[in-house]
Amino acid sequence: MLEVDPRKVTALILGGGRGTRLYPLTQFRAKPAVPLAAKYRLIDIPISNCIHSNINKIFVLTQFLSNSLHRHIRQTYRFDHFSGGFVELLAAQQTMEGGTDWYEGTADAVRKNLRHLDQKGVEYILILSGDQLYRMNYLDMLRTHILNKADVTIAAIPVQRSMASALGVMRCDATGRVNGFLEKPKTDAEIDMVKMDPTWLEAQGLQANGRECLASMGLYIFNRSLLLEVLAKTNYQDFGKEVFPAAIRSRKVQVHLFDGYWEDIGTIKAFYDANLQLTKRNAPFDFLAPDHPIFSRARFLPPTLIDGATVSSSLIADGCRIGRGTVIENSVIGLRCMIGDNVTIKDSIIMGADFMDGENDLVQHASSGRPPLGIGDGSHIVGAILDKNSQVGKNVFIQNLNKTENSDAQAPCLIRDGIPILCKEAVLHDGFRLEG
Repeated sequence: MLEVDPRKVTALILGGGRGTRLYPLTQFRAKPAVPLAAKYRLIDIPISNCIHSNINKIFVLTQFLSNSLHRHIRQTYRFDHFSGGFVELLAAQQTMEGGTDWYEGTADAVRKNLRHLDQKGVEYILILSGDQLYRMNYLDMLRTHILNKADVTIAAIPVQRSMASALGVMRCDATGRVNGFLEKPKTDAEIDMVKMDPTWLEAQGLQANGRECLASMGLYIFNRSLLLEVLAKTNYQDFGKEVFPAAIRSRKVQVHLFDGYWEDIGTIKAFYDANLQLTKRNAPFDFLAPDHPIFSRARFLPPTLIDGATVSSSLIADGCRIGRGTVIENSVIGLRCMIGDNVTIKDSIIMGADFMDGENDLVQHASSGRPPLGIGDGSHIVGAILDKNSQVGKNVFIQNLNKTENSDAQAPCLIRDGIPILCKEAVLHDGFRLEG
């Protein structure tokens, strides 16, 4: 097997745009800072993959609401002084060169930070997305890149035709060289232009299973010299729409096949489904992986106390208190959740809290008529997402019985993609009801 040197790689994790499809979870935070699986954040996935690939020079590019993301990275990822490793946040900013604009796309975000890529000994730039759930050894991808003498390598996953319209789709020859790329094809005619013969997948040792399209995973390896040249000499703003179609015509663009679990968490529905899948006995993505753990911020919290509650198929984070007679099924319960007696929580994501109420806080809440942090006695929450620091009173009812698709009628409890979402730091008084 070809030996590759991770010291020659710098990783850039793209923090994404405004995250409008994940609103209101992105109302106060950048998309990579959105909580995941009770105790992690989305950004922990690509950074953990980098660490397990021995890639320790990592930049995170962002521009929207980056305070909590910056705090999480600063408190979580610290390398020793001798390795030269770092995880550094690069936010959009004005520069002496006259750059005053926000990032206008994925390629433009990298262009505005080219000076950070001028590092001695770095030959390859690994570009990653900050809102996906998967495990990958990036050195396997680098090996594919070097063995095929590629200028650019794109990680690709086989998908069915029905999924192609939401992704960038590639066509390649028998050697895996990309000779066609179409961003989010919308019609059958467009998909037919880039679809693959399923027998090609089988020749690579994979089962086609009706999958006839190769979708870009949003993970790329560039020869550093090429990336600097392309971005310096053009005004391309987006990799999928502009950089790759041009590179395919003049450079060698190679595909790296991946056939494991991969989920793009770009919408409320995708976020909700991905989290609840993690509660299953045979979850498609298992956080209990001794050889490849997902790293996150270490917290000094007490164990969760469950006092006479019934819990099944659920993830429960540290520092929670769950009262008597409460039933929790198929749900994700985040850090510091205070859940009262006789509460019903099913098919829901409760993100928890950033802090706990002290005695003075409880007195202030009582004097102002507000419930304490957490979920009050007798409340009923089904099929919902409760963002952090929620104050939910007693006998609150949240369930989309009327199957409403989208609504702001009962703010701060909104409905997106059919899922009720309680906004961050929202207050629901005793007896509040949302039925759709």
